[in-house]
Amino acid sequence: MSHPAPTSAPRAILFDLDGTLADTAPDLAAAVNLLRSARGLDATPYELLRPTASAGARGMIGASFGLTPQDAGFDELKNGFFDNYEAAIAVHSTLFDGVPELLAGLAAAGLAWGIVTNKPSRFTDPLLPQIGLAHAGCVVSGDTTPHAKPHPAPLLEAARRLGLPPEACWYVGDDLRDIQAGQAAGMATVACAWGYCGATEPAGWNADHLLPTPQSLLQLVQTVLAARAANALAA
Repeated sequence: MSHPAPTSAPRAILFDLDGTLADTAPDLAAAVNLLRSARGLDATPYELLRPTASAGARGMIGASFGLTPQDAGFDELKNGFFDNYEAAIAVHSTLFDGVPELLAGLAAAGLAWGIVTNKPSRFTDPLLPQIGLAHAGCVVSGDTTPHAKPHPAPLLEAARRLGLPPEACWYVGDDLRDIQAGQAAGMATVACAWGYCGATEPAGWNADHLLPTPQSLLQLVQTVLAARAANALAA
């Protein structure tokens, strides 16, 4: 399920947040369904909302109300959605199975790790401590730089904060724009099939790797680091 390993072993792994490290879809879905109940509408089924969770308000409101940011009424719904989500941001959100072990394994291997998300800092800052991610080496939110993903600026800022060149980092995400941002930043990219993945098939994103579980990512990193160590001994 993975392409051949990049020749450059990483010094840091950067992660998307929603759908990559954390399963936040239940709380996002609850926030948009509160909008529907306030209007006397039935809840949108969770199975329709979950795949759009990585797109935040745009995805949730699009799936639940059929509106885009260009439509009249979208901004009112977005503001209500934000208020609902902020009031109950970590009721059901959890890390994906294997993520704590993945992060511990990266630390044991001497690698830094950080978070680059399009989620605004209004939500990122209070959420991370509640789901066990307060120890990230850096956090770049959707409003940290003038541009959000798929622009490379947030990833380049994360590398700068870690004191590393972009090519020393891998970027891991569950959306096409994550892979596009990583490629534009000059980083090796990993598409995580355990995430939400949106409406497109991750096999078509041209990521350097497509992996099924957080454990498989840790195994890949350990394999690449071992190969680097072996090459250094043989030199």
